[in-house]
Amino acid sequence: MLLDPAEQKQAIDFIANECKDMEYDGIVLESWTTWGAFNILDKPNLRQKALELVHALGTTLHSMKTSNAGIEERSMQLHLVIPPPTEHKRDARSFTRADMTVLGNSIDGLSVMTYDFSGPNRPGPNAPAPWIDSTLQNLRATYENNDAAPEVLLGLNFYGNDFTLPQGGGPIIGHQYVALLDKHKPSISWDEESAEHYFLYDGDDAKHVVFYPTLASISARLNTAMDVGSGLSIWEIGQGLEYFFDLL
Repeated sequence: MLLDPAEQKQAIDFIANECKDMEYDGIVLESWTTWGAFNILDKPNLRQKALELVHALGTTLHSMKTSNAGIEERSMQLHLVIPPPTEHKRDARSFTRADMTVLGNSIDGLSVMTYDFSGPNRPGPNAPAPWIDSTLQNLRATYENNDAAPEVLLGLNFYGNDFTLPQGGGPIIGHQYVALLDKHKPSISWDEESAEHYFLYDGDDAKHVVFYPTLASISARLNTAMDVGSGLSIWEIGQGLEYFFDLL
């Protein structure tokens, strides 16, 4: 599609019409990591085509107005999901200052994936507080003095992980977390370094460790967002517990 202008236009028109028909305020585009996984971002010509697609989509959405009743009319918005910067400067999957320059004002926000720090092969906190802080600081430094830089949004996970030890397991959402609490009646501990709560339990297969958001962990991340002047991007509403919204 990236190499076919007709297919690009068809995709953009489809998204724009969907936004209009459903009276959306815009869209969140999560394509950057997929392009990276398929090595598209490694190839300069394809990377440029990908950026041109995002730019064209943003320009199209900005030419359209929201029509939700009771809300002041404004242009539709485009937010692009990007991975956190890596330590490897030559990592093609990273979203760079040069990429931002190409996109200019065509996007309204960068939703940073400040979650999934740990995984089944390396059980641990979902999004350690020091890692989040350094990620946002690095992004601010990257786009500093760039007039076209959009708002940076801290990605806030409303899901958690139920890991088996020493490795294995995977994501859980609210009702699964509550079921584990009801079944195992665990003692919940606070990890000061990561600013996350966790608990251990013995499963049929192995010992488990569960990391799941709480009011305390969410509050710590809200404070970080306010300190660095970023917005929030929740992944995702419906996966968390109702009382999470008491803080928002």
